[in-house]
This record gives sequence, C-alpha cells and structure tokens, in this order.
Amino acid sequence: MRTLRYCINITLDGCCDHQAGLPTEAVHRFHAESLARADALIFGRVTYEMMESAWRWREGKRPEWMADWMEPFSRTIDASKKYVVSSTLDRVDWNAELVRGDLGQTVQKLKREPGKELLVCGVTLPLALAELGLIDEYEFVVQPRLAGHGPTLLAGLSKYVDLKLVSHKEIDSGMVVMRYQAKK
Repeated sequence: MRTLRYCINITLDGCCDHQAGLPTEAVHRFHAESLARADALIFGRVTYEMMESAWRWREGKRPEWMADWMEPFSRTIDASKKYVVSSTLDRVDWNAELVRGDLGQTVQKLKREPGKELLVCGVTLPLALAELGLIDEYEFVVQPRLAGHGPTLLAGLSKYVDLKLVSHKEIDSGMVVMRYQAKK
C-alpha cells in the first residue's frame, strides 16, 4: 500500500499562506526532491489552480519570471502526475485527472495501487484527509518567521492526531524540516 504524505511550508506561528514563506534556493531544492519521491500529487481545486498558474511550462518554456534555481522544482512539478479533487471543475489538464465521489474511498483506492508514495499539498483537502485518518506522514517545512495571520495549519481539526517524529533537519537559514508518522 502506498503512503500518503502531507507536505507544507509553515511559519513558526502555524501560518501556511504560500506568500508567508521564504522562497530560497534550498527550500525549492528540498521540495523538488520531495516531489520526486512521490508517484503522484493530490490537490484540491485551489491548490491545483495556484500551482498550475505558477509552475506550468508552456510550449517547452518555463515561466518568464522564474529564477534559474527554481527550475528543478518547476520541472519536477510540471512533469508529476496529479489527481485533482473538485466538485466544481469540469476538466483538468497538466498531467492531471479529475477525481470525484467519496473522498475516503477514492484516496483508499489510490493508496492501494502499486508504486511509491502519494503527496498531498494545500490547506483544505489535507484537513479533510486528516479527519478521515488517511494521511500516513506529515512533513512540515518550518520557516523562521512569524506571520501573525492565517490560514493556519489544520485549523478546525476535530480530534487529535498523534504523531511520531521520524526525522528532522535544518535546510537553510533556520528552516527546519520535521517529518512525522501518524500513530495508528
């Protein structure tokens, strides 16, 4: 059974707004390696649309605004298989497949398929998956910053999720990656 890993950047006060993080070369390198460990990404509509608009290559060219050191991350996410959970989108592309129906059953089916792991990103969809007990690993890239605003990590979770720390490492200027396994 494939593992479902949730990976997100957060500030020390729990903010997971994508604009609150520090976009360094080291954090992009880490996320490129993180993406490469997965067979596929699972996005909700908002995360899919945000990532697609920022990182999609068009006609073999990277987005014009992109720094050279961002290219490995961009190439990796652009090529990744994606599943998009949405009841409002009619279609998706960008190596993506639209998934509908019962979220728990759909993700359980994806986890039973052969292969490496699945990676989920974003805010709303991971909360729903955590509520269902479907996330196996949580990987937090903790940024040395206080944001003072939200959205905050897993806000609204109805029950405790107990975790076991399995690794941690500093990657850049006080940024620490902490990886936890969910205790079942």
